[in-house]
Amino acid sequence: MKYGFFIRGQFRRGEDMNARFADLCAQAQLADELGYDILATGMHYAAYPLQQYQQLPLLARLMVEAPRCRLLPGIILLSLHKPLDIAEQIATLDVMSGGRMIFGAGLGYRAVEFKGFGTTQAERVMRLEENLEAIVRLWTEDGVSMAGSHFTLDGATVSLKPMQQPHPPIWLGANADAAVERAARLGDTWFINPHQRMETTERQLDIYRRALDEAGRPFPDELPLMREIFVARTRAQAERLARPYLEEKYKTYHAWGQDKAMPAGDDDLSLDFEELMRDRFLFGSPQEVAEQVAGYNRRLGVTTFILGMDWLGMPHAQVSDSMRLFAEEVVPLVADAT
Repeated sequence: MKYGFFIRGQFRRGEDMNARFADLCAQAQLADELGYDILATGMHYAAYPLQQYQQLPLLARLMVEAPRCRLLPGIILLSLHKPLDIAEQIATLDVMSGGRMIFGAGLGYRAVEFKGFGTTQAERVMRLEENLEAIVRLWTEDGVSMAGSHFTLDGATVSLKPMQQPHPPIWLGANADAAVERAARLGDTWFINPHQRMETTERQLDIYRRALDEAGRPFPDELPLMREIFVARTRAQAERLARPYLEEKYKTYHAWGQDKAMPAGDDDLSLDFEELMRDRFLFGSPQEVAEQVAGYNRRLGVTTFILGMDWLGMPHAQVSDSMRLFAEEVVPLVADAT
């Protein structure tokens, strides 16, 4: 089993973002020291009412603090961008990191972002598929010629090829059933989102397997899942420390419209916290969290957990305590159980 630490870099208005950056560097360093396998960051634009560092510059800086971790932009909102730009940026980071990049990509769902980049939600699937095809070709070919709906490559060759051959692994994020099928067709693996209950993911895993079979593709060796997590000595302590921050974060997701991107029947992030938490978060004592992690491995075959432990200004000491408890107590318990 592999474990990644997800750095959101999102904070309330009024926070000192220079001081908070020092906290993020310390968290990246601690993740590396504790043996986390992956360091991940997220992408959003116009994040009001939050402040947020931009994904790729942040990841480029934090890679210095975590020299052994693989690096995951999880996820790049690929339908907003041009393929030549993203191909060159990811290739550059792959070379700078010594071949540690994972290419995490997905659609996006916020109107303010689509409008800000001069596109629409109606175009997002077409743009993602075109961009992904173009990026793979740019990484693996010279003199690429391809006309897309929003770009033209005329004998283009990227300035720098990625270090990993043929290219960094492609993790496609997917919420809706159709997106899960697309991940099977186009990605190296499905990056399972953090918001849905286990039974929803279990149902969609069947969709994923069928789509792989139809495409004549094998089941991937690595199946990654993102989950919110907080570990404390007791469940009561975990709830007392984490609930105010996690609850506020999911109210923000609801206000942003994240629910609308989720499948019917599991598309309400405005639920009461106790109901929201059920089969959705990894939460509690080391023993409880170890049982939850092992359950995902047994039921779904998940091999890689990307773990979000910091939300909207949670004190650095609380985040680092949870990181340590997970690495030092949960991981050995999971290893024994699996």
